[in-house]
Amino acid sequence: MQQRKQPMRMCNGCGEMKPKRQLIRVVKSPDGAVSLDTTGKRSGRGAYICPSAECLKKARRNRRIDRTFEMTIPDEIYDTMESEIANNGQ
Repeated sequence: MQQRKQPMRMCNGCGEMKPKRQLIRVVKSPDGAVSLDTTGKRSGRGAYICPSAECLKKARRNRRIDRTFEMTIPDEIYDTMESEIANNGQ
């Protein structure tokens, strides 16, 4: 029996290709709201980051998620995502 191929995604922070399950999805919903999607099943445009605050900081500094979603993401949303990642790590 063949093993299924692991879907790979690129982290918007460090730029490394990693298995999709090791990354956290950031989703832009159809109404334009941006948030973390821990289930990976919310509808909308997705971007991926490693589950580390360092990768989120890199993505924030270089505005990579902003470019992916073609919009400016407010600092409050980045702060919320940062605290969610910090809480998930504990």
